[in-house]
Amino acid sequence: GFVSDTLVIFPTRPSRMSMLARRVFSFAARATPLVARSASVAGVRSLRTVAALRAQPAMFCNQCEQTEKGTGCTTVGVCGKTPAVAGLQDLLVDNVKGLSMWLHRARQLGAPEDQEANLFIMNSLFATLTNVNFDEEAFRKDLIPKAAALRDRARAAYTKAALMKGKTPESLEGTAATWSLDKTDTDWLLDESKVRGVLAHRAKYGEEAAALQEMIVYGVKGLAAYASHAQAVGKEDNGVYGAVQEILSEMQTGDEGKLLGLALKVGETNLKVLALLDAGHTSHFGHPSPAPVKITPVDGKAILVSGHDLFDLEQLLQQSEGKGVNVFTHGEMLPAHGYPGLRKYKHLAGNYGGPWQLQKFEFAKFPGPIVMTTNCLIEPRKSYKDRIYTCNAVGWPDVPHIGGHKKDFSAVIKQAQSMEGFVKGKNYKDPEQTITVGFGHQTLLSLAGEVIDAVKKGNLKHIFVIGGCDGNESERNYYRDLALASPSSSMILTLGCGKYRFNKLDFGNIPNTPFPRVVDMGQCNDSYGAVVVASALAKAFNTDVNGLPISFAISWFEQKAVAVLLTLLHLGIKNIALGPNMPAFVTPKTMKFLSDNLGLRRANFEHVDQDLEKFLTAKH
Repeated sequence: GFVSDTLVIFPTRPSRMSMLARRVFSFAARATPLVARSASVAGVRSLRTVAALRAQPAMFCNQCEQTEKGTGCTTVGVCGKTPAVAGLQDLLVDNVKGLSMWLHRARQLGAPEDQEANLFIMNSLFATLTNVNFDEEAFRKDLIPKAAALRDRARAAYTKAALMKGKTPESLEGTAATWSLDKTDTDWLLDESKVRGVLAHRAKYGEEAAALQEMIVYGVKGLAAYASHAQAVGKEDNGVYGAVQEILSEMQTGDEGKLLGLALKVGETNLKVLALLDAGHTSHFGHPSPAPVKITPVDGKAILVSGHDLFDLEQLLQQSEGKGVNVFTHGEMLPAHGYPGLRKYKHLAGNYGGPWQLQKFEFAKFPGPIVMTTNCLIEPRKSYKDRIYTCNAVGWPDVPHIGGHKKDFSAVIKQAQSMEGFVKGKNYKDPEQTITVGFGHQTLLSLAGEVIDAVKKGNLKHIFVIGGCDGNESERNYYRDLALASPSSSMILTLGCGKYRFNKLDFGNIPNTPFPRVVDMGQCNDSYGAVVVASALAKAFNTDVNGLPISFAISWFEQKAVAVLLTLLHLGIKNIALGPNMPAFVTPKTMKFLSDNLGLRRANFEHVDQDLEKFLTAKH
């Protein structure tokens, strides 16, 4: 309340009430605004803004498919993210925008590339993906202060470049580019995040524009993850860094048309990143080729590796070779078995378990240490918390982190050697079972002539791309049911964890052809392969992808899927069925535009047969 000429603002988060000191702002008589410290967007908070901040929930996060009530998590993330981590991530993203504003302007004036800042932006955004980093201290002590330091350096580089060109440097006051890091304690930083998060942007730009901004940010987050994977195998492109920084710099506007264009530019840039990642993987590990993978245990000491980082897996295989330890892949790491450069290691024993959301049960039963190279991480249970390790952008409080590009996995190997491992008849009984992976785009293109012949003869009548993320909802069985209901004359190209709904079922071959009905092209990281194959078929039939008998049923969960979806929309792919729920950050107006112009629709999980009919009768 008012005390003399001072306005006292009490804490907005009841759970942190006892930890927060009162915040005092000078209040000038007859003045409407409150003169606050430099934390606010323009260095000034209005009475209305302060009231709005006080009314904000403990957190607001709507970036994943399973967000609470389909609108946003407000007390704790469905993923397990705390309000503190959510707020610090919002603040980090805003600081990355500010850093990008200076880097973009410096680049336009010919300033040298700041590679450290370029990589930092990608890795920082990757850390804010769903199910990646839950470590409050990593954001508070490391990432946010470093973002501020790099931003100040980028500003100095821009100022120098402008003066050398005889230009007056922009000040960019009142933007993310000039935020002042006054303190690094969590409470202060969380107060700052209140004016820099999603709800603050909605208040400033309006619901529609802010939602488009969210779509852009979430797409860029997914793109950043792919770029980090590509950089790990030696592939990067300053043009990509420049495009990302331009997008983050230019998106701070209420112009809806411009924002939609920037969202599609995210898709265009992500396509380049996926091509880089594909080139990095295939040049380093060889082109994937079909190979059987054991999905049942084998006797011996064991290490489990999850996530997407093939370079980390390679290092672990090299360091554990000859040490009497088998290495198993899990979840997103399944495609590793298709690469000649990885399956040459005899102790790469197979794939254990299924999709990411089952890890709490599967990790508890695994008789060895577990390495999380990337997402998706769920809060570790006590039964295995003492034997799980994180790498790269992944983090959880009090879980050992193995850092650096070239990693030392000796602690993991030593722990595996000290544990019992798999013993048939004791901790596993299943008879040996295999599935086939490794249908990379080179393999499929080498069979293009036979595929075209099968289409012309009428033996192959339709192709379904059933791919994307998996999750907890029963509605995701839509993708299994669609695969089962698809005619025997169709081929199913699958990518991502969604395939775990049906990849262990026997679909057999397409009649009168040598082709299996289910073709596993990898994970979401391998999406570029599907684009290459579809484009090649379109060229062979003298049409575009929309002219082919091909349908896309995409399941999404986190921000990598958002990036891939924006890529498909950038390419003009029509009639995509997306599900199980539509993104909370896509407004009815934007959805109508995408539906009217590209046919994007929600997957009809209540009536799979109706969706199948739509796919099969669509005009091509």
